[in-house]
Amino acid sequence: MDEKTEDLRDIFIDTTGAEEVTASQEETPGNLLGGDEDAAAGERVAALVALVDERYGLDTPLSPEEYERVVYGVFDGESDAEMAEAIGVEESAVFGARMDLHLVRDDDREAPFSLDRLRELMSRDVGLPERVDTLDTDEPTVRHYSRVAAADLESTRANHRFRDEFRDLLTDADLAESHAEGGRDESLLEAAEDIESNVSF
Repeated sequence: MDEKTEDLRDIFIDTTGAEEVTASQEETPGNLLGGDEDAAAGERVAALVALVDERYGLDTPLSPEEYERVVYGVFDGESDAEMAEAIGVEESAVFGARMDLHLVRDDDREAPFSLDRLRELMSRDVGLPERVDTLDTDEPTVRHYSRVAAADLESTRANHRFRDEFRDLLTDADLAESHAEGGRDESLLEAAEDIESNVSF
């Protein structure tokens, strides 16, 4: 830095003692909240994870704290692979945790077949083997996208409460607003009327 910048920095440190604050900020990159706000957001994230567990159950081996880590990772833009490496679990466990928490990404819906067709089959309580035959693909793929469809429907039934609260706590809600959501929600609501909450994957 130049001499003028150094002088300004020295004045700032002398008057505020902010050198330690700068070090603390470097330890938590991407955190836009102050200390108290950060603590309150963390408590709310933990409470929401607990509420999801109480209402729907959490279906992976991850601990509640690891579920919270997934929430932060999603809104920090981390991939499932990055979160899995950080937590020390399989990538599939992170995917399952995201589905449990209704944190479905747009690319999760990029199926090699019509997701609407899968939803229609699920609405008629068609079993997994018949779904596989009808969609002409393998069982792991159908199971995977059935989980996505079920998470979307579960979230729609809850008016996207959990997804939206996580987003509002951890991001700028205006910037994070998803596009073309209304049409998708309408079709999901129609399908949700016919699907049992305990869909067999």
